[in-house]
Amino acid sequence: MTVHVVGAGPGAADLLTLRAVGLLGVADVVLYPGTYLDEAVLSHCRSGARLVDTARLDLDAILAVMTEAHARGEDVVRLVSGDPSLYSALHEQAARLDAAGVPWEVVPGVPAYAAAAALVGRELTVPLVAQSVVLTRTRARSSAMPEGETWEAFAATGATLVLHLAITRLREHLDRLLPTHGADCPVVVVHRASQPGELVLRGTVGGPACVADAVEAAGLRQAAVVLVGRALGESVDAAGESWLYAAHRPRGAPH
Repeated sequence: MTVHVVGAGPGAADLLTLRAVGLLGVADVVLYPGTYLDEAVLSHCRSGARLVDTARLDLDAILAVMTEAHARGEDVVRLVSGDPSLYSALHEQAARLDAAGVPWEVVPGVPAYAAAAALVGRELTVPLVAQSVVLTRTRARSSAMPEGETWEAFAATGATLVLHLAITRLREHLDRLLPTHGADCPVVVVHRASQPGELVLRGTVGGPACVADAVEAAGLRQAAVVLVGRALGESVDAAGESWLYAAHRPRGAPH
């Protein structure tokens, strides 16, 4: 039997991959992050499957559920929000599963930032505006950031920033971006993208339209992604177009 670490996407039941749905339909045990997922995701589980909400479990307790299920010959799906490649503690769980001799595999999912960008209809990499995306987080009640990985360092590149775990102190964090981005730089905050109760707030890094005002008024405390960058602005419609699709780009015979 195998433990399948499955990206559950941003939370909507219809944004799982076909592979994820298939695995949920046959799994004996499903562990899921109840804080971040719409319960409708669990409608893909087979009748009689054991459902375990991991919201209040530490890593050892989660691993105990998985290893015990494996010992009973049961198939396990470990759902994680978004995609397992981001902030999922995948390496910690994999190391413990390896030590216990439990086979495992990873199934990718739709990351929350992609769902947020789709919701507002914006590309995060616009020619001549931004061609890189930085996925990062802040430190609150979480692991320390590696030395050198500061918002100021990332902001200096001009890349589009995707900020996780930043919503509770957003005004303070945006103040750190003022020197590089300017008060008028567009910001989009998406709360629970694709789920019931989703909320999109638009504004700027600072000034009278500072998005922090709207976030505080809405009382957002978790499950939000913050997108920051010029690529999000309305003026990008006048930016350059992609060379890949340009009519004047030479197109030779394929090799």
